[in-house]
Amino acid sequence: MSERSRGPASILTAVTGLGHRVNDALARLGFATRFLIVLLRWSGQSFRRFHLTIREIYYCGFQSLLIIIVSGLFIGMVLGMQGYETLQRYGSAEALGVLVALSLVRELGPVVAALLFASRAGSSITAEIGLMKATEQLTAMDMMAINPIARVVAPRFWGGVISMPLLAALFSATGVFGGYLIGVVFIGVDEGAFWSQMQASVDFRYDVWSGIVKSFIFGIAVSLIAVFEGYDAVPTAEGVSGSIKGTVVKSALAILALDFVLTSFMFREG
Repeated sequence: MSERSRGPASILTAVTGLGHRVNDALARLGFATRFLIVLLRWSGQSFRRFHLTIREIYYCGFQSLLIIIVSGLFIGMVLGMQGYETLQRYGSAEALGVLVALSLVRELGPVVAALLFASRAGSSITAEIGLMKATEQLTAMDMMAINPIARVVAPRFWGGVISMPLLAALFSATGVFGGYLIGVVFIGVDEGAFWSQMQASVDFRYDVWSGIVKSFIFGIAVSLIAVFEGYDAVPTAEGVSGSIKGTVVKSALAILALDFVLTSFMFREG
């Protein structure tokens, strides 16, 4: 083949490969949408055995408390140090509480808590469901007339959705306490000004409620990605490992993209 004909052929091959990848991505997106519809359909049956969801709240939420609380405390302390260094240049060190609270409640609390939740609980959910598929436990449930969506997938999904807002709230509260430790206890910012300006400036509707909405949507996204990646995993060791990696990467990208979209709408409404 001549050099002149090799160029158009390589371009055609690249375009064909791109088309195949786009087609596969759209097909997978359609399958994920159907999976969500089936999951919501069988959630009612799952709620009749709510102890399964309670157990998943314990595994997803309670066992994630340590990393959430420690991370929130240190991030709040860093915000306290960095915020004080910036605010004191303008004579506004008493507004440190406002800076720490708004940063955590609006953005850092929901986003960082969701990223930690995806890396800790999301990967665990994917591994559990993926291993159950690899060892044919899901197939065995089908043979025994037990719906694996209602028995295995739905409790883990709703356990993650319920746990995520609670973890984000604890993250923000711990972060505010960390900012208080650095700003008031160690640096010496006036305690009354720290709390009073925070209470006067943080609005429940535009600040706290926006953080709750964000954390709830992040919980839906991360939980859906985790259960879908586990249920759709290739039933091999390499397939389960790839699904776990996919859960962490896709969850992080989804959280950051959703945060941008939600923040845009919330600022526009405000």
